[in-house]
Amino acid sequence: MLSDFLKDYLPIIIFLVLALGLSCAFVVVNFILSPKKPDPEKLSAYECGFEPFEDSRMEFDVRFYLVAILFIIFDLEIAFLFPWAISLGNIGLLGFSSMMIFLFILTTGFIYEWKKGALDWE
Repeated sequence: MLSDFLKDYLPIIIFLVLALGLSCAFVVVNFILSPKKPDPEKLSAYECGFEPFEDSRMEFDVRFYLVAILFIIFDLEIAFLFPWAISLGNIGLLGFSSMMIFLFILTTGFIYEWKKGALDWE
């Protein structure tokens, strides 16, 4: 019973132990070799290009969120094109026509957002 278990799961256990050991070793080596006194450039704000100027609870314009949501929606929908393009030879006319309907709906939504001014930045 135990020998069957080891025969089946020993490679997985060895892999997990090796992965955990390497991960811990990399963290320890990084901690030992990393500089302990960061310079001012390391501590500066880098995401926006300017220093924070007010409270973190200040109001943001809703357009930031709108543009982010629209980007995520279109980015995920475009990701559906890759598996379709790979299997285009196998899916036939039904798969092609369903993807064209999908792309038509996607393009219609994009045109609607464009006409409504959701993509304009003032």
